[in-house]
Amino acid sequence: MNEQEIKGNWKQVKGEVKKKWAMLTDDDLGEVQGRIDILAGKIQKRYGKAKEEAFKEVNEFLDSIIKQ
Repeated sequence: MNEQEIKGNWKQVKGEVKKKWAMLTDDDLGEVQGRIDILAGKIQKRYGKAKEEAFKEVNEFLDSIIKQ
């Protein structure tokens, strides 16, 4: 799923993101608006992860959504 698809389906994807990363606030998710880099940055900050690790998690998660 590319970033344009995520932005277009953000309302649906946002719920799944909230389930996966419950420490993200509604304000965090409001800032993301489907942007992968912002999402990874929020995960990095809230969960204390390395940048590469956060991006990897986001990409794996988005890939899993596609397969559903």
